Amino acid sequence: MQKAISQNATLTNSATQLTKTLLACGVVAGPLFTVVGLIQAFTRPGFDLSRHALSLLENGDLGWMEIATFLLSGLLFVAGAIGMRQVLRGSRGGTWGPILIGAVGAGLIGAGCFTADPGLGFPPGTSASASAISWHGLVHMMVSSLSFLALIAACCVFARRLVGQRQRGWAAYALVSGVLCFVAFAGLATGHLWMTSAFVFTMLNAYVWISVMAAKLLPEQPHTPA
Repeated sequence: MQKAISQNATLTNSATQLTKTLLACGVVAGPLFTVVGLIQAFTRPGFDLSRHALSLLENGDLGWMEIATFLLSGLLFVAGAIGMRQVLRGSRGGTWGPILIGAVGAGLIGAGCFTADPGLGFPPGTSASASAISWHGLVHMMVSSLSFLALIAACCVFARRLVGQRQRGWAAYALVSGVLCFVAFAGLATGHLWMTSAFVFTMLNAYVWISVMAAKLLPEQPHTPA
């Protein structure tokens, strides 16, 4: 009996530690993508945040840095989503919240595997009027769009969960992040290129929001299925 109890305690501790490790991956993902992306945005010659989305940084001699950032951040978000699922299992938003955040991570991985096309004068030497879209550029736009939509939906799912928990400040943070993302994404998708910088910063804010949610769940214990 005592041995069984000890084994159960060991398994529980192992599950808790694994869940915390997965959540820690989610905590790192948003700031990593944001910091690396902004450092490149302000240091890469010819890059202009008022006209260029961060995806364009995948091009040029240093493009491998942004590609690696997409891939690594995506993997970290997927790991964080698995950790969130362990903690939120059986509660409001415990199914779709982690699934949507996992989709965000998968979209980033896809956007790293299928790179964006050069355009709008970046990298230097590219025609400002270049409009040709390659097959990998098309796939990049598709997976990125799905990832952005998943991100917006995740904000709404967590906002609903947090309202139910009467954490109105956190709920407002989630909802406002989602609304700003939707407005900026819709504006850019309809051809309003002047909204590019707003799009970049609202998306980065939402990525950091995911990391904040992962950090918020770190003190909680994982739920195991009955």
